[in-house]
Amino acid sequence: MIPPDHDERLERAVTSLEGLSVGDAFGERYFTGYAEELIAARTLPRPPWHFTDDTQMALSVYSLIRQHGAIEQDALATNFSVHYDEDRGYGDAMNRLLPMIYLTGIWRMLTPRLFGGEGSFGNGAAMRVAPLGGYFADDIDKVVEQARLSAEVTHAHPEGIAGAIAVAVAAAHAWTLRRSEPPPRPEFLSLILPHVPPGQVADGLRQARDLPTDTTAPAAARLLGSGYNATAQDTVPFALWCAGTYLNDYEEALWLTVSGLGDCDTNCAIVGGIVSLFTGMDGIPASWRQAREPLPSWPFEEGQEPNDAPEP
Repeated sequence: MIPPDHDERLERAVTSLEGLSVGDAFGERYFTGYAEELIAARTLPRPPWHFTDDTQMALSVYSLIRQHGAIEQDALATNFSVHYDEDRGYGDAMNRLLPMIYLTGIWRMLTPRLFGGEGSFGNGAAMRVAPLGGYFADDIDKVVEQARLSAEVTHAHPEGIAGAIAVAVAAAHAWTLRRSEPPPRPEFLSLILPHVPPGQVADGLRQARDLPTDTTAPAAARLLGSGYNATAQDTVPFALWCAGTYLNDYEEALWLTVSGLGDCDTNCAIVGGIVSLFTGMDGIPASWRQAREPLPSWPFEEGQEPNDAPEP
């Protein structure tokens, strides 16, 4: 059921989506052998900044909550598969899974079979979920429930699901805290931890919370991981450490995040989707928004429920 304040909720989801997509496109431009020098000099990439699968899948998440006011898993699976674009840089697992969902519709059978029946614990469920956290920000239990539902469509492993929950909860708290001074990073991470299922993601968040205050981003990346393995466990703790460091400053948060290298686009997508909920749309530099390629119109239009995939 669509809530009566649906439009207001969508406004904050759009803000998060904008922050996510700009961060994604910004981070993607630093996959270069000269990244460290460019980042140290704060050299912005030349436009246009193209977004990746992080944004492409976040657009589907937004489309679902716009149309339904909640995650409907079969519809989300269809949306992911219909809008799959192999040129956006998906991981190997999604490059196999999404075309098969498009052909068969049986995601409930296919997704748990990934990685020898363990399911994926990649960072893909976490990278796309911040707008959902914004939409349900006034109800943390709902955030956790909906983040789980959104993750399960592609990530059956508990760690992949835990990563999505952690990011969605962080996004929700960023919005609820927006009219106050940002809490210290340990306090911000402590708000998230009670909602994250036990496991490696939660352990990494505790480690992130307890790092000394003078820890640099490269040092944090070495200790926590920064997505080199593209898993939730080695991506989410670092990303939330970065978000908690500069919750009130989108630009500083993104420069901090990208300086950790690793999976730059995904790290920056996660951080951008969270921090923008605290800063609001005006906190995202206008020149950065203009540099990012335009988002497609389909997630924002009426009657855009994909209907050309087979029934499950």
